[in-house]
Amino acid sequence: MEQQSLSLRTVPAWFVVLPDTDAAAPLARAALPHAHRTLCHASGRPWIVGRWAPDAMTVGGHGSTRVAVTGEHAVTPRQAARAAAAVTRAGSLGALDRAADWPGSFHLMASGPGGVRVQGCAVGLRRVFHTTAGRVGVAADRADVLAELVGAGLDEGRVALTMLTPGTPYPWAGSPLWRGLLAVPGGHSLTVCPDGRARTARWWSPPDPVLSLAEGAVLLHDALAEAVAIRTRGHGPVSTDLGGLDSTAVCCTAVRGGAEVVAYTAALHDTAGDDVYWAERTVRALDGVEHHVVPAGDVALTFDGIDALTDILDTPSIITVDRNRRMGIVERAAARGSRLHFTGLGGDELLAGTPARLHALLLTRPRTAVRSVRGYAAKYQWSRRGTLRQLLDRRPYRSWIDRVARDLTAPPAAEDEPLLDWSVPPRMPPWATDDAVATVRELLRADGPVRPRGRNHGEHRELVAMDGISQWARHIGQMAAPLGIAVSAPYYDARVIGAALAVRPAERITPWRYKPLIVEAMRGIVPETSRTRATKANATFEEEAGLRGHRRSLLALCEDPRLARLGLVDGRALREWCRRFLPAETESGLLHPTIACEVWLRSREFTPSPATVKGR
Repeated sequence: MEQQSLSLRTVPAWFVVLPDTDAAAPLARAALPHAHRTLCHASGRPWIVGRWAPDAMTVGGHGSTRVAVTGEHAVTPRQAARAAAAVTRAGSLGALDRAADWPGSFHLMASGPGGVRVQGCAVGLRRVFHTTAGRVGVAADRADVLAELVGAGLDEGRVALTMLTPGTPYPWAGSPLWRGLLAVPGGHSLTVCPDGRARTARWWSPPDPVLSLAEGAVLLHDALAEAVAIRTRGHGPVSTDLGGLDSTAVCCTAVRGGAEVVAYTAALHDTAGDDVYWAERTVRALDGVEHHVVPAGDVALTFDGIDALTDILDTPSIITVDRNRRMGIVERAAARGSRLHFTGLGGDELLAGTPARLHALLLTRPRTAVRSVRGYAAKYQWSRRGTLRQLLDRRPYRSWIDRVARDLTAPPAAEDEPLLDWSVPPRMPPWATDDAVATVRELLRADGPVRPRGRNHGEHRELVAMDGISQWARHIGQMAAPLGIAVSAPYYDARVIGAALAVRPAERITPWRYKPLIVEAMRGIVPETSRTRATKANATFEEEAGLRGHRRSLLALCEDPRLARLGLVDGRALREWCRRFLPAETESGLLHPTIACEVWLRSREFTPSPATVKGR
């Protein structure tokens, strides 16, 4: 199946980073006709080419060194110039590790001694992709833009990996689906030398968790206030989700910081959902917040419009199955005049954390670990045998990946499986072809040594979860870009992440309290009437009702599935599965990765109108 080239013409915002060499001229010539703006190296050759709004790129220089920053930050041209000067003095782009330690979430690019450097953020929210065309290394913030620029073909093996459920394991998760393209890991920078060589280096690492809950609460309070302030400064009205505890903390932080806030709460179809109740309590205790409740009848269900989506995303996204439900509030906010919408995404992974932290805690504080394990086992009905097996298992991550490869077609993990292992072992869905299973097994086994994302089970699971869910925020941002509204997730800022992860796990993660760190950090920010809320809404009803209500749309995707054309799914088996009653808590979720990938493949066949950048 041939994929059409779409991104250079139709995506409203993108950039490509080129090295300072004449050999990059053909790539520059290919990108320039579709670009709106160009920044140059000191030599005059194109450095950053793409589409962005006039005020979206902050640039500073010193001598022959250039530094550019784009995203959510408060960096001034003078600060960028000082960072460039630090690079010049050090004679190394590595000086940016300290010189560009700014708050916010942004892409950082530099042209200077040794080549060009580009980096995203600590997790997967702002990504960097790279490849080599001939002997020229090139990078971009979108995988599809880069693939089109170098003429890369679709990699069917990587497509097969995206069908794993509940998700593709690290480090394959979120990989670009074109041959020859690579993703820079979160917290790493990419340096491209003039001779085409490319190397990655770590610029961010999670802190050692040594702070008390009280110390961490102060740190998190300050980091979140700073993150919100740099985004709201100079803005008119900003909009926010106002649902669970995490989005409530962001909303109230914006209000206390003096921002003009328009808050939105979506009512759930399930009458047990209590977001509206808590949101109204919060708003009554705040001063001057414009609050909109979206009635449940106006909130889209899961799978709504699934056969008619045309968003141009650069990688498949699980958010696709909930696209219209997630985007409903963003679309309302954009129509209201907001150009910045806050979401609470990231709070669950960061603040609730994972019980897998107890796996390492057992070695240093066994009494505390055992007590907490007992609490979680009672809370989630874990079996004693399974809990002990995972708690005592000290095999490395590579061993876990080997077991995943071996068991791809085994039954999924039981609902009461403990959460102390490296992750929930993913499985290929029942409609995957034998060829797809064999391809995935080969890819998982062929990459040799594989290091985990973190230093232990808990840190690994939390960082992998942040990488994955932050890409939801990234994809929502790509969906929202044509509306002229940015979607902001401050919990994914490096400083906010660092503040939370610096707290001792036994105090941050406990079966006895709900997200104690944010509860303590929000004293004086979130009204007391809702600060200690300990409930969380569940969208299970939306899933099951959506499957019933939109089954025809789902079955439409089973007519001539593009995944079947690639030899990866049995179309008849997929269609029969979509006709069944599927419990939301178990079997329905198996569909999500496959449907996301099918929708993505189809979206590459559309030819939308050329995109424009707001403010161009």
